[in-house]
Amino acid sequence: MSGREVLLDTETTGLDPLAGHRILEICCLELRNHVPTGRVLHRLLDPGRDVDPEAERIHGFTRAALIGKPAFAEIVDELLAFLADDPIVAHNAPFDLAFLNAELARLDLPPIAAARAIDTVKLARERFPGLPASLDALCRRFGIDTSMRTTHNALLDCQLLAEVYLQLRGGRQPGLGLAAPPRLRLRAMSAAPSERRTPRPIVPSAAELTAHRAFVATIPNALWARLMPELYGPQAEG
Repeated sequence: MSGREVLLDTETTGLDPLAGHRILEICCLELRNHVPTGRVLHRLLDPGRDVDPEAERIHGFTRAALIGKPAFAEIVDELLAFLADDPIVAHNAPFDLAFLNAELARLDLPPIAAARAIDTVKLARERFPGLPASLDALCRRFGIDTSMRTTHNALLDCQLLAEVYLQLRGGRQPGLGLAAPPRLRLRAMSAAPSERRTPRPIVPSAAELTAHRAFVATIPNALWARLMPELYGPQAEG
């Protein structure tokens, strides 16, 4: 397996694609082993309709600001190539997939299967049952800085969600543990005696021992003196 996933976020003209609402911003961010690679697809779109006032309040995009941007049909090939056949990670994935599939249906293109989606809201509720699962709440829980998030923005939300998703998956990239991989451990254990490293004991000099005894003598009830009286007790002096 490649370990590739695509993190997706959209902003829309309203809440219901069945009522004719459209995508006006889309962002895809490539992950490998849950970590961003730096590859991003980010597009503002002309939705071809007005933006609901409540939606405008949330993301800040006006109809006038989007006139002249490409239509969804103009970027669909680029988008599908970026998504490829890999899992899609989204916060409240059913919302984003509903809008994406509505856009695809307008172009007589096949929908994206729900089975491809990884919903970070669902992951958060499984890990923190009964606690808020909004993106802001999860950022606070994981100590992720949201000071730049004054309005919803697909690119910034993707960047924040990438950090949240990594934490929900365990907080580190798979394969970056400190322990040696099993194959290397087995190889070390099975090596011939002549290939194994010989321990090199560190032996202090007489001067170092004398200096350390003097140091230990300054410590009341020193552990060294109690455990090794032959080295640190009064009889060891001189």
